[in-house]
Formats: sequence, structure tokens, C-alpha cells
Amino acid sequence: MSYKITGSGCCIPNVVQKNKAFLGHSFLDNQGTKFDADNKTIIDKFNSITGIEERKYIPLELKTSDIAHLAAQKAIEDANVDPESLDYIIVAHNFGDISGDSKQIDTLPSLASRVKAKLKIRNPECVAYDILFGCPGWVEAIIQAHAFIKAGMANKCLVVGADTLSRVVDIYDRDSMIYADGAGATILEKSLEEGGILSHSTLTFTANNETDFIFYGKSYNSEDLSGNKFIKMQGRKVYEFALNHVPAAMKQCLDQANVNINDLKKIFIHQANKKMDEGIVKRFFRLFKKSMPEDILPMNIEEFGNSSVATVPSLFDLVIKNNYKGHSLNKGDVILFASVGAGMNINAITYQI
Repeated sequence: MSYKITGSGCCIPNVVQKNKAFLGHSFLDNQGTKFDADNKTIIDKFNSITGIEERKYIPLELKTSDIAHLAAQKAIEDANVDPESLDYIIVAHNFGDISGDSKQIDTLPSLASRVKAKLKIRNPECVAYDILFGCPGWVEAIIQAHAFIKAGMANKCLVVGADTLSRVVDIYDRDSMIYADGAGATILEKSLEEGGILSHSTLTFTANNETDFIFYGKSYNSEDLSGNKFIKMQGRKVYEFALNHVPAAMKQCLDQANVNINDLKKIFIHQANKKMDEGIVKRFFRLFKKSMPEDILPMNIEEFGNSSVATVPSLFDLVIKNNYKGHSLNKGDVILFASVGAGMNINAITYQI
């Protein structure tokens, strides 16, 4: 018996925001002081570190639950399952539904309930709930779905990761250029085929003020008296934390699966920052006294930006269906899903196609 992803889907927003769109912004530091460097210099440096050249935003008339529903529909069709047969719908997100004309977070009812309603599922035994776990939310939701199925509490689960970070950015913050919107979905179910989830690992760090690394805070513009809050990040601390802790967590997960590092085909890591992700994976291979293979790391952050919980499932869907940027997967391939984010949380899954 195995636990396999039998279908996937993603919703790619159609509003493209290129880096040059930020040339007219008034960027301030966390003390509200304007930077000495001009915006072109700031943007060029940002691009050299993150790799981001453009990002995707949803149009004003859509919300997170809308794109979660669209991704879910594609995953259900791809898996060829009856929506009424789903036992759980788990939606990972961080900011709920925020309309285009409001900064107020809306999580009542849950996004999972809204997705279930949009799918027109009538079965009351299909349980719908949300998970808040920072950027690693989709990976953790897959781990939860796996636990339900393994315990005999479910046969099929719909797991969605969706966020619209464009609705919670402070336009005075340089980090606003990082964030994007998107949704990715998968069906996880019991299977008689070999492979599927081989191992998983999750860690939460809070003992050394890690809860302050990514948070919801006020604008850097001291004249903004609206009371609105925005996604905030201590970028240097997040970067150092990820490089110091994520590689070991990934190794622990792979070791638990008893998989040889030479048999690892691809790593689907949260698309947070190109330089950081490459650093994490290089350190991961160094733990095995190996060099990072050139074709191990699919990346879409250059054109998609950081859409939080949506990055891993969306990238997986693009690769498995479209051979995205030359990356492909075949039956029997072993891959690693991994993520790091607010909490601070780290998780990983060893998975065989």
C-alpha cells in the first residue's frame, strides 16, 4: 500500500508585474527613512539576489478562494476522481480572502469550505478545513492528509496551497517586490502502486525569537495612520536561518526514506529567493560530500515570484505536465519536497513518482 499524488493542477494569475513597475515607488527602511540608492540600483540588486524578474497578481475581482477553486478543479480532473468521493479538503494559506478594495483578512468561513462550495460537493462527510503554517503550509497539509489516509480515516484528500500576497504588501517596503499570487492543488490517495510518500519531517523553531523573522506589521510609512498591517520580513535573519537549518532537515527526511543521494532526481523547494534556495541545496549536497547536480533544482521564481504556499505545488504541476524549463519526471523517480517559512517552520517529504 502506498500514498500517492494522483492528480495536480495550478492557477497562474494573468496580471504580470515586471520589476520596472517599481521604479516609481518610494522605498523606505524599517525606520521610515528613504534609501540613499536610487530605485534602479535597488531593483537591480534585488534581482541579482532573488532572481525575480516579474511576478503574477490576480485581478481585482478575484480572491484567494477563487484561484484555490480553479487549481482544485484541475487537480480533480487530472486525477479523474469524483469530487463527492473526497474525504478531506485541506487548504493551506496565510491571509485568507482579501478583496481587491480592502485590506481586511476574511477567514470566516474557512477557505476550504468556500472551495468545497464552489466545487458543488454535497457530501457532508467531506471535511473541509484550513491550515496556517507559513510558506510550508502545502507540504504540511500533504503530511496531514497522508496521516489521515494511513490511519484509515480517509481514502482521497484534496490538498490546496493558495495565497494572494499582493493584497498584503506595503508599497514602501522593498520586500514588496518579492511577493506574488498563485494556487496549486493535488489529490493524494491510497494506491496499490509502489512509491508515493516514503518519509516526511517537520520542525518548528521558536526559542531564539524566530517568531519575529516573518510577521504581520505596520507600514514603513509613518504617515500611514490607517491601521492596516502588511507582510513583513527580517530578510537577513530569514536567509541565515534557512541556510543553517533547512539542509539538515532535508537530509534527515531523505535518510529516513533510506534513499541514496545519487538516486534523488529533483528537489522542489519553496520558491522564496533564488540565491537562498541554491545555497540551501548546495549545503544539502555538501552534507553527503557531493556537489549539487546542475539539473536537480527546478525554479520558476524568475517569472512567478514568491507566492508562498502555492510555490511548491504549482512548480510540481508545471514540471510533471509540461517539462517546465527542460525538467521532467518519470515513473519511479525519487524527489524531495521542502519548504521553510513563518513560524519558523521547516518541512520536507521524500516522494517517489
